[in-house]
Amino acid sequence: MSYRSLFKKCLIGSFAVALCLFQAACGGSSDNGSTPNKDIIQNAGSDTMVNLAQAWAESYAGVAPTVSVEVSGGGSGTGVAALINGTVDIANTSRQMKPEELERAKQNTGQQPIEFIVGFDALAVYVHKDNPLEEITIAQLADIYGEKGTLDKWSALGIDHKACESGEIIRISRQSNSGTYHYFRETLLGDTQDFKLGSRDLHGSKDVVELVERTPCAIGYSGMGYMTEHVKALRVAVKSGDTAYPPTLETSLNKTYPIARPLYIYSLGEPTGATKTYLDWVMSAEGQKIVEDNGYVPVQKDAEPENEATGD
Repeated sequence: MSYRSLFKKCLIGSFAVALCLFQAACGGSSDNGSTPNKDIIQNAGSDTMVNLAQAWAESYAGVAPTVSVEVSGGGSGTGVAALINGTVDIANTSRQMKPEELERAKQNTGQQPIEFIVGFDALAVYVHKDNPLEEITIAQLADIYGEKGTLDKWSALGIDHKACESGEIIRISRQSNSGTYHYFRETLLGDTQDFKLGSRDLHGSKDVVELVERTPCAIGYSGMGYMTEHVKALRVAVKSGDTAYPPTLETSLNKTYPIARPLYIYSLGEPTGATKTYLDWVMSAEGQKIVEDNGYVPVQKDAEPENEATGD
């Protein structure tokens, strides 16, 4: 090798070393831009609440740029399991944690889950937009979904559903790890029955509405926040002869709509630090405005009891 080539090679190598030292001094690295000293709040759970939780997280990034709220769905059961295992800071659920789940969380982590009611949701009953049906009762829904139910044709509800050629009622439901599934089943059937087999069980709230939109014969249930112009939300009455009410903010607040429920966040033990500050913000006027903007019912502090620790 000539002296000139050797000198050139050494010069290039020296430049590369100098560049690396410069990048290191200026903070350059291969960590994909991760920010040091940033508080991360892990949040998982209810698919019903996932859009709301993401909206909270995005808005809070502007309020507290040194805090990152990382949101994932998967269903209320997924969030509860993560809380029990201590892998999340907070869990979103559209049902209350069961006594045995509370006990398992305390045994596994040494901390008692704390319950917060962060909003309310009317669980809408959706049909295809061309379905002539306008209202339904809880008893009729139980007869459609329940294991002892015999109502399987639209004509049995006194309508001529021309868009559904088979006349068959196609039941759209949620998977059994969903808080929406458990709440809807208990509202219709109590603790004595289960749903009949043969429904199309979907993972997500949005998926239910989209399948009803594409399926003229379908009926399904999902949060009112997922309503679109391509489906119809039925008015619901408790029993025949009662007034049927639509799922709205007003009917949820005055408790005339019969399938309305609280939405919960559970923390692992009394929240502290960044988690407490975040939950305080969620319950603030700004956080509750986001609840309403996403189609849910904000907590009315003058009408609802204070959030309390769930008892041992």
